[in-house]
Amino acid sequence: MTIATIADVGRLILEDPERRRVLAAVARLRLPDCWIGAGVVRNPVWDRLHGYARPTPLADIDVLYFDPADRSRTAERQLEARLRRSLPGRLWSVRNQARMHRRNGDAPYRSTTDALRFWAETPTAIGVALVGHRLRLIAPFGIADLLGLTVRPTPRFRHKLAVYRRRLASKDWPALWPRLRVLEQPPGYSVAPSRIDLRPRKAGVGWVTT
Repeated sequence: MTIATIADVGRLILEDPERRRVLAAVARLRLPDCWIGAGVVRNPVWDRLHGYARPTPLADIDVLYFDPADRSRTAERQLEARLRRSLPGRLWSVRNQARMHRRNGDAPYRSTTDALRFWAETPTAIGVALVGHRLRLIAPFGIADLLGLTVRPTPRFRHKLAVYRRRLASKDWPALWPRLRVLEQPPGYSVAPSRIDLRPRKAGVGWVTT
């Protein structure tokens, strides 16, 4: 399978039974503006582009939602416990983006999509969600860097390069994916965000865009 579009990324995720289980477990929580981000989307793309036969294990599963009504860490821990009961043996990280701006020293986020714009690297700032029978993907910075095996800071991290460097040093992604290019400059051009919905074909085989 060639990966050239955001629809291809979605179909790649749906090829993986484990990721389908993760998507379904999170969907059952029925959280507002809820997405799964980072490695759940990024890793299978980089694995495929490197020709790996086995998937790279996930360090954790990042679940993001937006609920201004309850910004407590207690609520997040309760959701993590529910996910552990639903799918044990995974490391779940659930964060309400309505409160994360405080930890990050940013202005309040308006939504989960807005919060993704404040993430450190462009190929990580991508979310996926199962909504009913549709798979949805959002990528505020597009997918060119993800498909181009390029790691670079988002525009918000232009003045947080020390944080960006420390994060990359702790992740050491080139050790897992040696073809990666790691840059220290944000995109020098306007990046159009990407968003797509996939739904099952009526014939029951494959997925199509809506």
